[in-house]
Amino acid sequence: MAITRTALNLRNGLSIPKPKSTSNVLAISTDLLRNIVFLLFLLRWTRKSVLQLRGRGPFGTLIDAYTFLRRFSYAIFLRLPGVRSQVQSQVSEAIKSIESKLVPQGPGTSRYLTLPKEGWTEQQVRAELEKLGEMKHTRWEDGRVSGAVYHGENTLIKVQSEAFERFMVANPIHPDVFPGVRKMEAEIVAMVLALFNAPPGAAGVTTSGGTESILMACMSARQKAYTERGVTEPEMIVSETAHAAFHKAASYFNIKLHLVACPSPTYSVSIKAVSRLINSNTILLVGSAPNFPHGIIDDIAALSRLALRRRLPLHVDCCLGSFLMPFLSRAGFPSQLFDFSLKGVTSISCDTHKYGFAPKGNSTLLYRTAALRTYQYFISPEWSGGVYGSIGIAGSRPGALIASCWASLMSVGEKGYIDSCHSIVGAAKKIEAAIREDPALKDDLTVMGKPLVSVVAFTSSTLNIYDIADSMSAKGWHLNALQNPPGMHVAVTLPIVKVVDKLLEDLTAVVEDEKERERVRMVEGKGKRGQARGDSAALYGVAGSLPDKSVVVQLANGFLDTLYKA
Repeated sequence: MAITRTALNLRNGLSIPKPKSTSNVLAISTDLLRNIVFLLFLLRWTRKSVLQLRGRGPFGTLIDAYTFLRRFSYAIFLRLPGVRSQVQSQVSEAIKSIESKLVPQGPGTSRYLTLPKEGWTEQQVRAELEKLGEMKHTRWEDGRVSGAVYHGENTLIKVQSEAFERFMVANPIHPDVFPGVRKMEAEIVAMVLALFNAPPGAAGVTTSGGTESILMACMSARQKAYTERGVTEPEMIVSETAHAAFHKAASYFNIKLHLVACPSPTYSVSIKAVSRLINSNTILLVGSAPNFPHGIIDDIAALSRLALRRRLPLHVDCCLGSFLMPFLSRAGFPSQLFDFSLKGVTSISCDTHKYGFAPKGNSTLLYRTAALRTYQYFISPEWSGGVYGSIGIAGSRPGALIASCWASLMSVGEKGYIDSCHSIVGAAKKIEAAIREDPALKDDLTVMGKPLVSVVAFTSSTLNIYDIADSMSAKGWHLNALQNPPGMHVAVTLPIVKVVDKLLEDLTAVVEDEKERERVRMVEGKGKRGQARGDSAALYGVAGSLPDKSVVVQLANGFLDTLYKA
């Protein structure tokens, strides 16, 4: 049948759209996806920039940027071929020097690198242990070590040893096998909670030391924020004087760390600066009672009010204050609020192995509620070996240490801790008063802040403080060097109490010697403040002043490696 012209024209006039090719659709989808990703990227970094500006302010942000660029530039400089080889040579020499001091060498040195073919007799083991105990060391027994050894006298060591021996094989992971250890651990936590004015329903755990207590407090806060608020980029705010364990927690648990300055003359954390840094990712605020470097107690009451207002957890690090802080008032010294009596405080770390005089390897972590404690638990319900649960990082734990801690608390008792607080803090006050008032010291040394507990930190504007630290080391004292700003401190313990007059006598002599060296330099026309000479000066004064800390990191790595050289 013929097609009419009208029908043909009609068919040709109709324009039927052709479907777009698959490649065009994919291109549009790819462009759209790219734009969405770019927009999310832009929003993410815009938010980060806004938070940075709000938290640090324009001036603080510029300082942070300058610091970053300075460190980055110096890191590149240190990697230049000629510079790198010279730095590596000097680092290697420094590490060799560390090894020569720590690793026994020379005639008569015995090394045991493989198991003996036949087991030693008891007499042989005891003889070698005696020899190891008598190796040359800084005489902590004579009170010449700052902190480090929190000794509760020989009578307590005897009780601790008996408790340790009685529960040598005990492991609290098996409470049905070792019910006595379970009971003692629960009672340790209860006693420490009572010391810190915990409310009904409060809870806690024992740990291996202050670092683990702090790690678990940070872990619990992170898990709480994730579970309750969906925080996936956690941040915590701590003072720059807070313990390095908070830096470790940030590294281990991927928490962004905001450091808040503690400027002189108070060396206490700035509450305003903390408040500015709080944002929706903040999981934890931190205060120290006291801090390790300067022995200063942060304004915990103000931090508590801030934590309540912003509905955030507040952790108080009382590892160093331990069994001194709760007894300050009863021992006749000024104190300030720091514990669970402040409603904003949600967790506290307290080392029983410091001024609680328990053996090393004992600490506690306290929570305002039992619910907060559950965030640090680990439960594996489907493991083929059965349902597995642990309170923290460790699985098996030494029940002997728990028994020794319980024996320590029960032996010393409340009166004993009040007496030790009176002796220890009294000696610290004596050191502080001498530095502030003694004409031989006050013109050259300055106490940092107003310490209330056992640590007295000081610096100098006329002498090199690290030379003073090294000269005290030469006289047999092991004191702590500080940095940012330069300083040193004494953490008073019971052994130091007995020799505090000798400490001040030697400090006075060292300061006078350093002043005489400076006078000689002036006479010789060399100017003031000569080049620092000793190990502390080399680490903190020279390497510590570099913008890039990679050299210090290498030295620290070398030191840690040396600890395992047999």
